[in-house]
Amino acid sequence: MVGESEGGRVMPFVRRSREGNPPTGRVVRGARLAAVPVAYAGRRLAGIGKRVAGRDPGEVDRDIRVRTAEHLFQVLGELKGCVAKLGQFLGLLEMGLAPDLAEPFRQALARLHDSVPAMLPGAVHAELSTHLGPDWRALFTEFDDRACAAASVGQVHRARWHDGTQVAVKIMYPGARAAVLADLQALRRATPLFTALLPGADTRPVVEALCTEIRDELDYAREADNQRAFATAFADDPEIVVGRVIAQRGDVLITEWLDGIPLSQLIIGGNAEELDRLGVLILRFLFSAPARAALVYGDPHPGNFQRMPDGRLGVVDFGACTPWPPAFLDVVGDVGAAVIADSPADLEAAMRRHGFVAPDRDLDIATVAQRLQPVREALLATTYPLSAGWLREQVRLITDLRLTNILRQLTMPPSHTPILRSFLGGVAILCQLHTTVPLRAECTRWYPETAKAAGL
Repeated sequence: MVGESEGGRVMPFVRRSREGNPPTGRVVRGARLAAVPVAYAGRRLAGIGKRVAGRDPGEVDRDIRVRTAEHLFQVLGELKGCVAKLGQFLGLLEMGLAPDLAEPFRQALARLHDSVPAMLPGAVHAELSTHLGPDWRALFTEFDDRACAAASVGQVHRARWHDGTQVAVKIMYPGARAAVLADLQALRRATPLFTALLPGADTRPVVEALCTEIRDELDYAREADNQRAFATAFADDPEIVVGRVIAQRGDVLITEWLDGIPLSQLIIGGNAEELDRLGVLILRFLFSAPARAALVYGDPHPGNFQRMPDGRLGVVDFGACTPWPPAFLDVVGDVGAAVIADSPADLEAAMRRHGFVAPDRDLDIATVAQRLQPVREALLATTYPLSAGWLREQVRLITDLRLTNILRQLTMPPSHTPILRSFLGGVAILCQLHTTVPLRAECTRWYPETAKAAGL
């Protein structure tokens, strides 16, 4: 079964239910995911025969990677829910893979980010009738049955509100809530795996914090409140624009349409200078959000940023926003001062003081200080260049499975989970854009007292 995206690419579909809804049963969803490693093992076994038959080993290996990438992200796209969110996050970090390994995943991820609509028009109309009422058409002068964007738990349609305003109508997939809740239970059951990988961390509360964050994204009333807060905070900004909330009822959210070009399209063959400028604006948006809106923007990926016709940065999708913990600035100032001073002893004291190391656990502070040198360099320099190569090296260090990996000695307070999610996503985008970041200037602009405490 095949379909075609707006860009004209022919794309494989996984067969769905009659209405296009994601499967919600725990057994069914688990079987979909379990099929991926089984199929991979089968491809590897078949590959042995192909090599014996004389096929080029490199060609066989690439074919296995391509087909596995297609299968993995096809399944993620079908299941939606929080496993698709995992796929989105993997999409940001795939640059950390070696180029020959990353390309198949990059191609498959492009289809996941810009996936085709999951709901047929009949299902769309039924959801609108349920949440907006049987006379929902009277609210619009125009409504496009074709989805213009698809996400992990919902899809977006372009329409015109009854007062003439161009709007984006975000509709949650029927069954998405049940699917996500089932996925969260699976994630909780996987906690021992994370503990085995990071024995120094108390992973259970961190996983629970992540589950709470993802569950909150199912609440469109909460998302509407988040977007109102951001729209107010950035109302007069000359560089960044956030659309107004027009209406929200149940699992339908209607917001002002932003008529920009998604960053995901600009990245492919975009002008390097323009991409760098947009990267600086993304940094500014993420850094300033807590100071201006008292919220952390938790879902930075290329599909959520646009270049507006006037050059401003447009931002969409505010489901993954959480309240900013003001006490975190004390952590930044304390740890940052030790990093800037290049004092391992002060750094260890600060990390223990703020709960990054279990009280009874040893810490190789010299290695920690070495890992944080890029942060120190970025804070001390006027600008600091980020790139795919830089990210690749950081991912290599982080994902090193050897017992000597310093991450195995560290833990993280659960309250920092949303901040880490925003930070990792933001860094991945800036590396993808090859942004020369003015980190020091943004720190001192938005958090002058904290910057002063850190010695900037």
